[in-house]
Amino acid sequence: MTAPNAAHGHPYIPNALPDVQAAMLAAIGAASIDALYGDIPEELRFRGVMNLPAPLTAESALRRHVEGILNRNQSCQEAISFLGGGSARHYVPAVCDEVNHRAEFVSAYAGEPYEDHGRFQALFEYASLMGELLDLDVVNVPTYDWNQAASTALRMAGRITGRRQALVAATTGPERFTTMRNYCQSALELMPVAFDPATGLLCLDDLRRKLSRDTACIYFENPSYLGCIEHRGAEIADLAHRHGALCVVGVDPISLGVLAPPSQYGADITCGDLQPLGLHMNQGGALAGFIATRDEERFVREYPSRLFGLTTTAVPGEWGFGDVLYDDRTSFGAREKGKEFVGTAAALWGITAGVYLASMGPAGMRQVGQTILQKAQYAAKRLSELRGVTLPFGGTAHFKEFVVDFRGTGLSVAHINRALLAKHIYGGIDLTGKFPGLDGCALVCVTELHTQEDIDTLVHTLRDILAERAPTCWPIRSAANVSTRPNGRSRSSCS
Repeated sequence: MTAPNAAHGHPYIPNALPDVQAAMLAAIGAASIDALYGDIPEELRFRGVMNLPAPLTAESALRRHVEGILNRNQSCQEAISFLGGGSARHYVPAVCDEVNHRAEFVSAYAGEPYEDHGRFQALFEYASLMGELLDLDVVNVPTYDWNQAASTALRMAGRITGRRQALVAATTGPERFTTMRNYCQSALELMPVAFDPATGLLCLDDLRRKLSRDTACIYFENPSYLGCIEHRGAEIADLAHRHGALCVVGVDPISLGVLAPPSQYGADITCGDLQPLGLHMNQGGALAGFIATRDEERFVREYPSRLFGLTTTAVPGEWGFGDVLYDDRTSFGAREKGKEFVGTAAALWGITAGVYLASMGPAGMRQVGQTILQKAQYAAKRLSELRGVTLPFGGTAHFKEFVVDFRGTGLSVAHINRALLAKHIYGGIDLTGKFPGLDGCALVCVTELHTQEDIDTLVHTLRDILAERAPTCWPIRSAANVSTRPNGRSRSSCS
């Protein structure tokens, strides 16, 4: 293939031939291509040659170039990963990929009737399976991710209660808190609730101080971003309800084989992400947020996303799958009068999660949950045996993730993670600057895919790294000197 020129145009740019361009300009009455940009002031136009490499006009050369870039990455196939924080490496049964690669699911846009080949039913089955897992009646067609699902859940609570303040646990991940604040800024004020520095759990004293007649809901996650299991969910929900507020709980669905679903300790709205349920990690994960509630009209009418249900058809005795309150709730039907704007969602991942749940069944979900609990417990125990390493919330039960404090080693988390990566290991998320009192700490994630050999390799490699003299030492800071919070406020004291 030759380089682009006047005779051949460009292989990747349509209508690049001069005679084609001249015909198009004549059709619209323009003298030149520059005339199309007449409204742009001259001083704002770029003149000259852009500093770009020579074009790759051969497809094989382009492929070789891109593969060379990708080969610089270390995927979780070449390196052991202990990263989590919302996207972690879980086992994906082959049947999940087989189903979600089917043409009728991959290509069908929004599942409209003219192109639907079982998508309505597949998503209805997904919602039914998630309803069983969450012990709730209504589950939406998945939205983009947990961040949006949590944000929408807060706005739903605001519309239901008519109030304009949401209390959010300070153990919510910084990225999620930022998304929630941005998404809710026109509807709700978000106020963080401190966590107990000794346990990592929500500070109930701070919660009591901040609950008021303006509170629409309290939001916390179980397990939290820091991996701690909140065992006082019923007490938190009761406090919210006594003030006329709703209780919204974010949950990791893969934990529900061993932990009670939030609905059983008083949650009114449950949300989370489907990523652990048969979805691969792809530059941060295939993500899909879910929202679930009881089958009560006050909740159902506030969903902005699609809901699939069963209804009768024009044929007596026949049942079909269809949208629930489509025109009354969604921006698809009501446009600017919709509850919120909802665009293209992540329905394909809902189908995939449904396949995963159907494959696992209750016994499988219980087994994978127990496996994660046991392996995470083993990893925490082994890491705590290293000199200078401690577990800040060692007395609190955790699931999948836990915090490791490296301050006693004299090394920063950034230095440790660089040294681990050189040995083909991804260390935990650096919590420095993300939570008060956790500078110099890392969030370590362990799933069912980690073997005992993987965990022992991490421990042995860390022991070697810690035995070496660090080029720079970690400046230990006391919790009193740390004021960084998701919203920039200092944390309240918790007795």
